Amino acid sequence: MKPKLLTVLPEYTPRLFAGDAIASVTVAMVALPLSIAIAIASGAPPAAGLITAVIGGFLISALGGSRVQIGGPTGAFIVVVYGVIQAHGYEGLLLATLMAGAILVAAALLRAGRLIELIPEAVIEGFTVGIAIVIATSQLKDLLGLSIASLPAAFLEKLPVLWAARGTLNLAALLIGAGTIALIFILRRVVPRVPGPVIAVTLASAVVALAHLPVDTVGSRYGALPSGLPWPSLPPVSLGRMSELLSSAMVIAFLAGIESLLSAIVADRMVGGAHRSNAELLAQGAANIASPLFGGLPVTGAIARTATNVRAGGRTPVAGMLHALVILTIMTLASPLAGYLAMPALAGLLIVTAWTMSEPHRWPERLRGRAGDKFLLFLTMALTVLADLTVAIAVGTAIGLAQRLARRDVPPADWTPPER
Repeated sequence: MKPKLLTVLPEYTPRLFAGDAIASVTVAMVALPLSIAIAIASGAPPAAGLITAVIGGFLISALGGSRVQIGGPTGAFIVVVYGVIQAHGYEGLLLATLMAGAILVAAALLRAGRLIELIPEAVIEGFTVGIAIVIATSQLKDLLGLSIASLPAAFLEKLPVLWAARGTLNLAALLIGAGTIALIFILRRVVPRVPGPVIAVTLASAVVALAHLPVDTVGSRYGALPSGLPWPSLPPVSLGRMSELLSSAMVIAFLAGIESLLSAIVADRMVGGAHRSNAELLAQGAANIASPLFGGLPVTGAIARTATNVRAGGRTPVAGMLHALVILTIMTLASPLAGYLAMPALAGLLIVTAWTMSEPHRWPERLRGRAGDKFLLFLTMALTVLADLTVAIAVGTAIGLAQRLARRDVPPADWTPPER
């Protein structure tokens, strides 16, 4: 479980540092607005997303088993985090995340990193697409500028509330949100190496500020962001509270482990490396113990940010550590600027993130698959959207393993992890 950082340091060179430093700035620019958007979509304070990117991002790179992994808050957690906050409050989320970190540490010590191979690909894709659908619908309120006091967490309860508020549509918000989405896709196609989400959200927010449009911003809704990290503190702990939150902690630990190991596999294929799965789980555990102590969210390896890091020239864990320090520097010196970020622009960014998570280009391949795999994908997706992520994962995995045994397909099939 030796961290990759200790492996690369003896052969570290100024040239590697230059590449890592440039990549760290690029990734930080992408991570900053996305971290804020994910926190808001999760029902948490905007600052929680930045805290997660700083604390989690630094520890995952410093202790992890991947050369280029970037850690932080991800869209996969939005559904879980929102539900935990609604049911148990923000302090409940902090305790559940801390418990999830302890579970991940135990999994690493038990060398459970290879168990990801037992999770059927259809289950992973099913709950990922389901999460993407839930994220997209949760952002319609801010994308359209609708006046809704409180948006329900349940998908089926959310739809009639959104429809009932259709008369409060804010045309300015819709134009800003739609413009952000369009510009992200245009920049992604025309100049893929440029951090399109940063440019799109910045330009859209600048238009709102300069034209004095009647559109909500981070500052107008949530107030000023802190200019640094808070002092660490332990959330209220009791056996009764831990018992209530155990199932939520298990789901957080499962998602953190799955997402981080998938991201590490993608990174391996991009740089020709080989990650250490148990070291990665240990780092995820440490990060999810530390993040809630500072008021942060659950943290995991972020596939899109990891890919951005590789494309920008990052080649060692130093890039991920520097990216966390860059975000902390921006928090310290320029946090008031984040208050100008327009809510419809952030909603547009998350809708693009959800679209990317769903990997629409893979649907022809999915529909050509075995009938059992298609059933498993759609079942897991439907349960994620209509019921509960815990139920979706449990039922999908159980049926998937039963299918594998019925086919006598005991060794896991070789498959390509999603790059989202």
